[in-house]
Amino acid sequence: MRVWCGLLLLAIAGGSVTGEKVRFDNYRVYEVNPSNAEQLQVLQYLEQVPDGYSFWEMPVQVGMNVRMVVPPHKFSDFEEMTARLGMDSTLKVENLQKLVDNERPQRRKREGFGWEDYYTMEEMYAWFDELVVQYSDILRIESYGQSYEGRDMKAIILSKKAGNPGIFLESNIHAREWITSATATWILNQLLTSTDPAVQDLADNYDWYILPVVNPDGLAYTKDTNRMWRKNRTKHNVLCYGTDMNRNFPGHWMEGGASTNPCSDVYAGPSAGSEVETQNVMNYLIQNKDKIDFYLSFHSYGQYMLFPFGHEGADYSDNYYDWMEMAESAAVALFRRNQMAYQLGTTANILYVASGSSPDWAHGVEGIPIAITYEFRDTGSHGFILPAEQIIPNAEEVLDSLVAFMGKGKELGYFPRRA
Repeated sequence: MRVWCGLLLLAIAGGSVTGEKVRFDNYRVYEVNPSNAEQLQVLQYLEQVPDGYSFWEMPVQVGMNVRMVVPPHKFSDFEEMTARLGMDSTLKVENLQKLVDNERPQRRKREGFGWEDYYTMEEMYAWFDELVVQYSDILRIESYGQSYEGRDMKAIILSKKAGNPGIFLESNIHAREWITSATATWILNQLLTSTDPAVQDLADNYDWYILPVVNPDGLAYTKDTNRMWRKNRTKHNVLCYGTDMNRNFPGHWMEGGASTNPCSDVYAGPSAGSEVETQNVMNYLIQNKDKIDFYLSFHSYGQYMLFPFGHEGADYSDNYYDWMEMAESAAVALFRRNQMAYQLGTTANILYVASGSSPDWAHGVEGIPIAITYEFRDTGSHGFILPAEQIIPNAEEVLDSLVAFMGKGKELGYFPRRA
């Protein structure tokens, strides 16, 4: 009976029931650290059959930090479980709804588009339309498909001259990670307006393919119904919606850190590349592959720069040590701005096992020379619900890091101009 009730709650929160927004009043976020196989197995069971719990990280290995969202009616059960297992737990967030309530300003400070608040995909697209009119000689918009629910998926391309090396930037593959598309749009604005010579160099000498929202249905659902939704909105059965697109890409698909359970937040889909949004991104990259040198994927949170690969038993890429040299330069530049420290390395080594990601596919299958995932601020105080007042500071330090990353990459011969 308890399992069925848990699944029913999940269906209400994640299925077709819409209207009133999901609230998280007095929900707590705990950090737990499974130190042995028994503890890990219990967490994995709860992730698969939540019974009211939800997870900010999938428990995939002993020793990792896992943040769990615990509803008020489960406080006693959670305390009993951790005590019985001897599992360490630390309260990170006392009331999750307060984070949600304080994420955005009470009112927007300006008309039009900006970075004091988080915007919908439609608002981003409207801003893009304005930019293309203003910068018609260097900007264009391309539609590269439609989502499961029929929303347009658009890229904006900045190109000042033929033959530039290309940067492919995707964000908001996970619906709740609003800071990613906010940062992508801020960087685009800087590429167009900054007088900093280093930023002008990025605009003049690289082509940018920016896909600000590659999970449009999921993003809309976080705005309208459930702020903590992660996946897309494919309907699998009466209870379970959504596939984690960043577990759905071909190339070591379902080789660790993903789930076959459609109700799981890390459900990898029924097959590799099964999701229409995944297919659209893949087709668009392949269409432009000969012009792309760098695949850049924006995520939150944790403060990492992650390289392929993430699957179980993964080896280092042949490019790994060059990437580390570039990332070290980037991390120093990023830290200099606001003293935010990032960790560097492969997904499997410094974060956790996770197969089927877009950068792993772009590099491992399609041969893009450089692929990197950014996990933005913070390290858990706000998690996915980063206050809007941190959009610009986060974006500034990320752009600083990209300037340094590209500069070091140029030294190492990764960005030659094409004839």
